[in-house]
Amino acid sequence: MTQHTNPAARIDVAPEQACPIAPVVDIVFSRWTTPILWALHEYGRHRFVELERRITSITPKVLTDRLRQLERDGLVVRTYHPEVPPRVEYEISELGRSLGPMFAALSEWSVNLDTVEQARREYDTKERPGSRRAVRHG
Repeated sequence: MTQHTNPAARIDVAPEQACPIAPVVDIVFSRWTTPILWALHEYGRHRFVELERRITSITPKVLTDRLRQLERDGLVVRTYHPEVPPRVEYEISELGRSLGPMFAALSEWSVNLDTVEQARREYDTKERPGSRRAVRHG
């Protein structure tokens, strides 16, 4: 990450706006965005019902909302085919594909998940003074 040379100059910025990647995280890592983008990248163009079957725990309303937002953000392309019955397909856009290296880096980092789980177990079993887990006397 690039460091600012004069941190005092940013003192008037709200903490949630100080991080330059915060807007990217909001777009890319919103709930359901990554599974949708992954499915479209990995398996290609999908109709709505195909995406719904592939991402089994998403509701139709949430899938509709996420697809609309991804289309609005330029990460997904929606193609309407005026047939009988009408057919709509979704595919990842070039902009969406440009996220590939970032997702690859996160996938590489996932080798650390066992270490994270171990740290969580250790944290959860520690007795900390002043916490509810501490032994009470009396």
